[in-house]
Amino acid sequence: MQTTSHSPVSRILNAIALVALCLLILIAFLCFFSAAWYVRIYGRIGFDSILYTLTGGMGGVSTDLIDHYLAGAVLPALICTVLVILPLFWAGKPLLRIRSITLFPIPRWIASLLAVALSLGLIFYAAFDVELVDYLINSNRTGALYQDEYKDPNGVTITFPEEKRNLIYIMLESMETSYLSEDLGGALPYNLIPELTQLAQDNINFSHNTSVGGFREVTGTSWTIGAMVGHTAGVPLKVPSGIADWQNGYGKEGEFLPGVTSLTSILQAQGYYQALMVGSDASFGGRKTYFETHGIDKIYDLLTAWYDGTVDYGYWNDWWGFEDQILFEYAKQELTAISQKDQPFAFTLLTVDTHHIGGYRCQLCGSDYEESYENAIACSSRQVYAFVEWIMAQPFYENTTIVITGDHCSMDRGYFSRNVDDGYERHIYNCFINAAATPFSTQNRQFCTLDMFPTTLAAMGCTIEGQRLGLGTNLFSAMPTLMEKMGYTKLCAELSKKSEFYSQNFYGKIKDQEETSPAPSTTG
Repeated sequence: MQTTSHSPVSRILNAIALVALCLLILIAFLCFFSAAWYVRIYGRIGFDSILYTLTGGMGGVSTDLIDHYLAGAVLPALICTVLVILPLFWAGKPLLRIRSITLFPIPRWIASLLAVALSLGLIFYAAFDVELVDYLINSNRTGALYQDEYKDPNGVTITFPEEKRNLIYIMLESMETSYLSEDLGGALPYNLIPELTQLAQDNINFSHNTSVGGFREVTGTSWTIGAMVGHTAGVPLKVPSGIADWQNGYGKEGEFLPGVTSLTSILQAQGYYQALMVGSDASFGGRKTYFETHGIDKIYDLLTAWYDGTVDYGYWNDWWGFEDQILFEYAKQELTAISQKDQPFAFTLLTVDTHHIGGYRCQLCGSDYEESYENAIACSSRQVYAFVEWIMAQPFYENTTIVITGDHCSMDRGYFSRNVDDGYERHIYNCFINAAATPFSTQNRQFCTLDMFPTTLAAMGCTIEGQRLGLGTNLFSAMPTLMEKMGYTKLCAELSKKSEFYSQNFYGKIKDQEETSPAPSTTG
């Protein structure tokens, strides 16, 4: 039976089509404003970080950041959707005609075409804005970097000193050398981190210049868990390409890159007691699963602080958990206990007060600077210095190597757009204290996050066959890094490509690795 334009079936189909078009417009505006919000807040740090966040969940994220997203992306998307839908699909009486042609309301077929065209335009713009197009292009190009350059720690002889050294690894959120004054190679007219500057000058700092400098972040290391993988395993964090793999590869089933042999894996095999301490929920971003997969004995975070009385049960500072002021006192308490154990220890500490947006100002922060973020950064520098002084006064310090490093470049794009020239090349802070190695050269080096893995072991007095682990190079040696050999742009391009080696060797199940992978070749 033929239906007329006024039949019930036709009306239902028209209603469904109208709802679908409205949803398409809403989704398009949400993509557009979400992309604009992300770039405005974080900058262009690669689509892999966005994909990882989307697949990893938002548990433990700052409520302020969620509110900022709702106000900066969701609300304008809703408003624009309404403002477009109302005139586009107005169903009232004709209001504007030229002769026999009705111009408003817009004929439905024309309105539908306009809705689809607008939506596709917004979605494509958003895709380019967050570098999705580059990600898709690179992820479909197969590279051979890992086959050519990856040094599996399982096949490298790592010799530990007779008396194994302790390790304290202090990872500072978003700590850059950009915060130095211009005369010291920084980007500002004043030095926000004089205490960290002093530590770098008095100890070992690997630098890209002749002053206090640092290293570059590369593809897959521009957010915290990606940086943690890069620092400890010498490889970037690549998000699995298959949807089914998202839950298998990143902690949903109790494992995280089980095929990777990391710093903590090696130290576990050498009998180290290892702990990780963060001031937020350690499960955020898969951090807890990654370190548990690779040999960490104890994890201290917001939840453990609730239960052991470090902070009141339910304490939440409206940021990410509890502030660094509490974190450093917590670390002192636990380090004192850990150092009493009859085995060497490795203690990793991650700060958070210098996280975007604007940092967190605790009771110790002053108001010397107009920007809240600068006060938080300056406060972090003072707190780290005081913490290091405390460590130096402890009986375990003599046989302990301290590594202080930023995790990645700051994502507070607003601060940098206001205060730093666009052409300034940003680098990440590093400092090695009480290292059991002498560097061949510390200045004018070109290196990245991945080089921290073998360099940390060398700082602990280890001898590394061939001076390379993962994709990293021991900076204490004369061996050139991959960045020095390839250049920054080419290295990032290669890291962005699809890697069958990475997929086949690093993803997977723990039980499979236990059956097929040999233990790291280490001696002590």
